[in-house]
Amino acid sequence: MNTVTFSLNTLSAHHPNDSFAITFAPLSVEEVYALADDAANGAVVVFSGMVRNQTDGKPVVALEYQAYEPMAVRVFQQIAAEIRRQWPEVNRVIIHHRVGRLEIGKISVLVAVGSPHRLEAFLACQYAIDTLKHNAPIWKKEFSVDGSSSWVSIGACEVNC
Repeated sequence: MNTVTFSLNTLSAHHPNDSFAITFAPLSVEEVYALADDAANGAVVVFSGMVRNQTDGKPVVALEYQAYEPMAVRVFQQIAAEIRRQWPEVNRVIIHHRVGRLEIGKISVLVAVGSPHRLEAFLACQYAIDTLKHNAPIWKKEFSVDGSSSWVSIGACEVNC
């Protein structure tokens, strides 16, 4: 499989330890955790979004993700900037999202936040995934058991998608 990763860490000049990526490659919880880890942290909170086997009670066999990569990464950077505005002690923000076809149980998105305190890490991580779901130009195609499929923007999801 051809692997392409789009990462613009250099655009986050004020926070060089952040990492933002859109990739075809499988995501690694261990890798993202390591990127968020820092000796100043008292907490690293990781959110892992996975492909589930149903949507609204309708069986799903797979999802296919597409993204407008440059804009998605800019949205990730804006999320990190807002996190630092609201929670200035946060020292690492990691947002990686997969594209391509993903089977049930595969990780589609990883968000990790490192901070000296757990409350800020939890709140910032929740803010990041909720905002990503509503603002990032990422779409998913749901493949149903009956062979049908449909595209939806992840931004069309409610907070609990």
